[in-house]
Amino acid sequence: FRFVIKGSLAGAAVYVAYDQGLLGSGTQGAEALKKAQAALPPAIHEWASYVGWELPPTPKFDFSPSDSWNKGVQTVMSALSVAPTRACEYTVEGWKHVK
Repeated sequence: FRFVIKGSLAGAAVYVAYDQGLLGSGTQGAEALKKAQAALPPAIHEWASYVGWELPPTPKFDFSPSDSWNKGVQTVMSALSVAPTRACEYTVEGWKHVK
């Protein structure tokens, strides 16, 4: 029974992420982030006023998912391009240590 509940929640989370464009391209992700930034603060404020809590104002973020994605891709590709050279260097150092 737990497996069905957990599977349903995971499936719903993936569906919502796909439906909102989070699993698409970087521009779709940026649009989804803008929609979330516009919708979440009023919803949180409404919920907090309903519960009776007073929350501080939400901070403003200047974040671009596409820039972060591109930086991550460049970092990974750089590491992969240097990997054979580093593997040879580490192998030589290992043999020197063993000898």
